[in-house]
Order: sequence, then C-alpha cells, then structure tokens
Amino acid sequence: MGMGDQVRSALGLVESTQTELVDDLKARVLDPAAPSALPGWTQGHLLTHLARNADSVVRRLEASAAGVVISQYEGGVEGRAAEIEEGRLRGYAALVADVEESGARVLAVAGTLDEAAWSFETLSVSGQPQRAIEVLERRAREVTIHHSDLGIGFDHDRWPGPVVDDLLVECLPQLEGRARRAALAAWLVDRSGAPDLAPWG
Repeated sequence: MGMGDQVRSALGLVESTQTELVDDLKARVLDPAAPSALPGWTQGHLLTHLARNADSVVRRLEASAAGVVISQYEGGVEGRAAEIEEGRLRGYAALVADVEESGARVLAVAGTLDEAAWSFETLSVSGQPQRAIEVLERRAREVTIHHSDLGIGFDHDRWPGPVVDDLLVECLPQLEGRARRAALAAWLVDRSGAPDLAPWG
C-alpha cells in the first residue's frame, strides 16, 4: 500500500470511529462522576482524555508538517495528567462537545499534510519516535478502545478489523513477557483458563 492509500485508509478509519463514538455519546447522558472501566478514572476523566489525545494528535501533525520534532503533550506525562484532571469535572454536554470538536480538528488538520510530512517523526508520551501516519492510525485505536471503556455497549465484537489487526500485530509478540510461561502454554493448548497478564504497555 502506498503512502497515499495508507493515509486515505487511516483518515477513513479515524472519521468512522469518531462518528460512531460521538453518535453513541449523544444518544445518552452519562454521569461524568461515574466510574469508567479504567481503574481510578471516571467517565469525565475518560472523555477529557479522548479530547486531549485528539489535541495531541493535532499538535504532532502540525509539527510534522512544519518539520519540528516535539513530544506528544506539553509538560509530558505530568502535563497530560494535569489536563485530564482539570477537565474531568465539567458537565456532560461540555465533555461531549469537547470530544466532538477536538476530533473534528484531527480530521481537518490531517487533510492539509503533504506526502512528505506523513513520514516525519515526532515523539510519543513515552518518548518513542512515531511517523505522522502512525500517529493518525493510533488515534483510531485510541477512540476504539476507550469507546469500549465507557461501558455503554460498544464491546470488542464491534471493533473495526484494521484496529484489531494492528493490536494483534503489536501485542501477540509481547504476550510471553506478560504472563507466566507455563500458564501461557497451558492456556494455548486448552489445558487451563486464560492466564493473568501484566498490564499492556
């Protein structure tokens, strides 16, 4: 697949996952103070994170277009946490509007990059270099997984195929390091239940 095709595919996936998320959010009213599926995070935390993650994608795409190496969040891990904490207590309507508007900015900015910019590398929050096309593709993953974390009926059976493929390619090679090897082997040959896994990432 050429870069142009890869960009079009990623843009389509980001747009469809964003639309499905926003439609689901607008079809209900969640309590921002209620827990999400992520330990220690409320729905307000999760929705704020989705919006600030979108902002970080915009930030990195704009930097890629300008040929400037930056990190994902201003202030790094601490800056990311502070922004999420600051935004989590807003009302539901404001949270949904933030998710919708920040997601729209991702699509708008992504549509302006030239082909060369998509290969430019900026830094993830963990300090790993990632090309702009990878930043865009990972936005679809972020939206998909956290849509499920809201606990509103969007389960893994509804995850888009490209997101599933991407996760399997990344996570399967890491599996041996996340579980006791004997327990993992027993599970793989149907002699035991799924083993306890160390946290992903």
